[in-house]
Amino acid sequence: MHRLQFHYTLSRDSSPALIRNPLIDLLQAVAQSGSISGASRALGLSYRHVWGELKRWQDVLGHELIVWEKGQSARLTEFGAKLMWAERQAQARLAPQIEALRAELERTFAVAFDDSAHVVTMYASHDDAVSALREHALQQHGSPLHLDVRFTGSVDAIRALNEGRCVMAGFHTLQDAGRNTLAERTYKPLLQPGLHKIIGFAQRTQGLMVARGNPLSLSSLADVARHGARFANRALGSGTRVVLDDLLAQAKLKPASIKGYELTEPSHAAVAQAIAAAQADCGLGIAAAAHKQGLDFVALAQERYHLVCLKSALSEPGIQALLQLLKTPEWQQEVAHIEGYTPAQSGEVLSMRKVLPWWDFAARKVSLK
Repeated sequence: MHRLQFHYTLSRDSSPALIRNPLIDLLQAVAQSGSISGASRALGLSYRHVWGELKRWQDVLGHELIVWEKGQSARLTEFGAKLMWAERQAQARLAPQIEALRAELERTFAVAFDDSAHVVTMYASHDDAVSALREHALQQHGSPLHLDVRFTGSVDAIRALNEGRCVMAGFHTLQDAGRNTLAERTYKPLLQPGLHKIIGFAQRTQGLMVARGNPLSLSSLADVARHGARFANRALGSGTRVVLDDLLAQAKLKPASIKGYELTEPSHAAVAQAIAAAQADCGLGIAAAAHKQGLDFVALAQERYHLVCLKSALSEPGIQALLQLLKTPEWQQEVAHIEGYTPAQSGEVLSMRKVLPWWDFAARKVSLK
């Protein structure tokens, strides 16, 4: 079975939408002219090129395409004729879909040719407010902003920023994440004052997602450990996994005390689904994810969801458009309506040393004297 591949071109011409293989043009030219030389002249190509392409296609497809008999015109083999027939059938049936596909591609590519439009590629930890921001940006008039959001773990998001795969990253930490925490050990090597800039976004509540009615009466991680509740965890590299481990350390609990600590799900929504399906009793997540699955929610901690970019990117038009959008009352009101969220210095460029107090330069200078 030979597989089909599709390609498209960018052009100023308003030519009709076509999905067509160059081989079909070669076969049609040979069929109409009765010779390779005639086909070459009709296509404006050299005899050598047309001959070479026909031989190459015969090798690729494993079938003869042209019949040459001494003293007679060249003609298509039965296989070549069937290819032409298949092309006509496909074009007749798929013309409306092809035109619709072309129109959709043109609408998408119009953004690239619109000087007032901006595209910001963002890798971010799973978050309802980020999803809402993407939709909110699309609804704005004037200078449209398109957020190309790819959800991944907090650690992977910052790594993507440092590796140049995005211009903005989203990650989250406990609001009181201080010195000698896993958050510090995780994020400090990835972020550098002077190189990165933290941008305010939102504050949100993390807590236990539990079955309706909270049948095990869980109100803390200590309760989870004491009752042997089945826990759905998040994978290494996710911000929620870092938050969980810091909360366990604060409660003086070891990961081994949590039943199911090693069993992971890829997102808040997946954890909630596991609980709703009775595959787990609880898991750490956000209220919105819990209530979408009909679960109850027990608040445990406040955290800050941060945006971060390189300092050198702050002046880029897309980043400036994003900062302005984040500062609008309309956006901040929308965040406030998401359960468990409040805007927090949204759109402001913040001091990394104040938001993430892991760099104590003053103390370092004193110690050097």
